[in-house]
Amino acid sequence: MKIGIVIPAHNEAETIAQCLASVQIAIEQLPPTVQASSLVVLDSCTDDTLSIIKSVGIEHLCCHSQRVGQVRDIGIRHAITNGATWLTCTDADSSVSADWLLQQIEHIRHQKTDMICGVVTVDNWSHLSLYTKKAYMAHYQDKMGHRHVHGANLSFSKEAYLASGGFAALACHEDVDLVNRFEAQCYAIIWSNRVRVSTSSRLQARAKEGFGAFLANLEKISLC
Repeated sequence: MKIGIVIPAHNEAETIAQCLASVQIAIEQLPPTVQASSLVVLDSCTDDTLSIIKSVGIEHLCCHSQRVGQVRDIGIRHAITNGATWLTCTDADSSVSADWLLQQIEHIRHQKTDMICGVVTVDNWSHLSLYTKKAYMAHYQDKMGHRHVHGANLSFSKEAYLASGGFAALACHEDVDLVNRFEAQCYAIIWSNRVRVSTSSRLQARAKEGFGAFLANLEKISLC
């Protein structure tokens, strides 16, 4: 089994090193029978993201898309071309758990699955209002069978990805769109809270309607 880990990045110099370090720890937990490699796809970066990636020797591609769906797709198809049979996505402002990949393998081994939708935890609440934290916690279901979709914690088989058409070239919600197409084609999906990622609580989101925008909207409500 060969796992391809794809990470899109747009001006993520402040967070990319921590992200890559967490992914490397997850890779080191794998048994010898499983191979895994990381690929960062840099999209229109103008900061030091590229130099940081080069300093740790991670494979990378560069593009100028500004549509995260297309950026993810570029990376996924590159990983497939290089032999990956299971693909897993996270984001450059996120850190994966040490057993992130192991938990995915356990799911695959014990239950037929074409996709795993994992959960995220917020890395820091200190700059957010108590209302935002309470509203988020009331909304979020950190349990098996949840129905949350996060591009920062989404994995799938090569065969199902290619058959579904892959990530659409969208600026946001490309993850929800892909999951919807998997469901429409009756692929087996596991909604797991054992596959975990910690993600940034920054409000200046790279995707205008992404996770950061969701938190920012809660903050606006708290001020009303």
